[in-house]
Amino acid sequence: MSAIDPGIFKAYDIRGLYPSQLDAEVARRVGRAFVDYLGARRIAVGRDCRISSPELAAAFVNGARSQGASVADIGVVGTDVLYYYVGRHDLDGGAIVTASHNPKEWNGVKMVRRGALALSGDAGIREIRDSVTGGRYADVPPAKGGLRSEVVREDYARHCLSFVNTATVPRLKVVLDTANGMGAVGASAIFPHLPVETVRMYFELDGSFPNHPADPLLEENRRDVVRRVREERADLGIAWDGDADRCFFIDDTGEYVPGDFVTAILGEAFARREPGARIVYDVRASRAVFDRVSAAGGVPLMNRVGHAFIKKRMRDESAVFGGEVSGHFYFRENWFADNGMIPALLVLERIGLEGKRLSEILAPLRARYHISGEVNSRVEDVERAVFRIEERHRSGRITRMDGISVDYDDWHFNVRPSNTEPLLRLNLEAGTREEMEGRRDEVLALIRG
Repeated sequence: MSAIDPGIFKAYDIRGLYPSQLDAEVARRVGRAFVDYLGARRIAVGRDCRISSPELAAAFVNGARSQGASVADIGVVGTDVLYYYVGRHDLDGGAIVTASHNPKEWNGVKMVRRGALALSGDAGIREIRDSVTGGRYADVPPAKGGLRSEVVREDYARHCLSFVNTATVPRLKVVLDTANGMGAVGASAIFPHLPVETVRMYFELDGSFPNHPADPLLEENRRDVVRRVREERADLGIAWDGDADRCFFIDDTGEYVPGDFVTAILGEAFARREPGARIVYDVRASRAVFDRVSAAGGVPLMNRVGHAFIKKRMRDESAVFGGEVSGHFYFRENWFADNGMIPALLVLERIGLEGKRLSEILAPLRARYHISGEVNSRVEDVERAVFRIEERHRSGRITRMDGISVDYDDWHFNVRPSNTEPLLRLNLEAGTREEMEGRRDEVLALIRG
């Protein structure tokens, strides 16, 4: 075969166009390399609903078995189901064939080791890349490891439901948008156990994503669920990305709830339950997270963006909860892994415990914290743009945990370079919308030169 493109080996997963970059032969070799790297004897393999996923998953399984691993095939599931199964059964590792929120032409592989700890470019993916692109595993030895099929949905549903007292969940009307992706699997198993009326959108699994792309972080992909919440006069809207490890909320007025506001209200709830609870959040987040967690008696811990970094920090600190602006939410009692269903349950429970509509719970945050959302700028010279920012803002408190963060008493921002493109990503917050917009435009002018 032609040379394997090293560019498919990303910071957190393997991802590329099917079949030009990622085909069955590449998947087979990756399966062998994965098992060899871990020295794994027992693994689980799942897949999403993309058209190419059955072929790629079968090839990965063949590679893993030929390297001697016994494989539990957990079928068509979300990424968070794989995390659950590997952690619950103390397996040596696991993999899921998915390209998450990417368009239908893409596919990929996410991999974890024992304890559902993700492989990354710093630990695992680099080694697999080097061995596969270096020509190892080209031979095709016979399968030595066993293969069995497992049905996971009900066990997974019970695990997620254990995070809440379902008796406190009120009788709400909730719109669920799974974008023809894997959220439908978890939601179909979990929501029948709740006293809520559900309005289901795009629950038919379809890897061509015929209704809209499975990335609710983008405003254009939320328009359908926003419209439906308003039409139905629903109490809440919930949307998931393609592999259902991220969760997004629309309140009862049809307004999108930023991920850092979700982190703030859930972090506050965990801190109330567990005095001194450590809560991890990313550098882009609103100060609402720090303020709410601190006021509730918790310990807020700022961290680098990215699930590998968040999970490591949570393990190191035994943090009970972590959240990212991007809609990833992590739980100590879920092997520190992210999960798309547990935050949905916790928000429903919070609405019941507060006895308020979600818009009322969020009103104090929206009045005090005005955030820009992430604004991307394509720049020719990333380093030069960052230098301009640092020169202009020497009077602020500058930190370099992830990109450059600048803090003033009444506003702050973070600028991070993309890992894969000549982009700078700006997140900014101020005390009023007018100041936020003015400061945002000032920083964007510096970035864009």
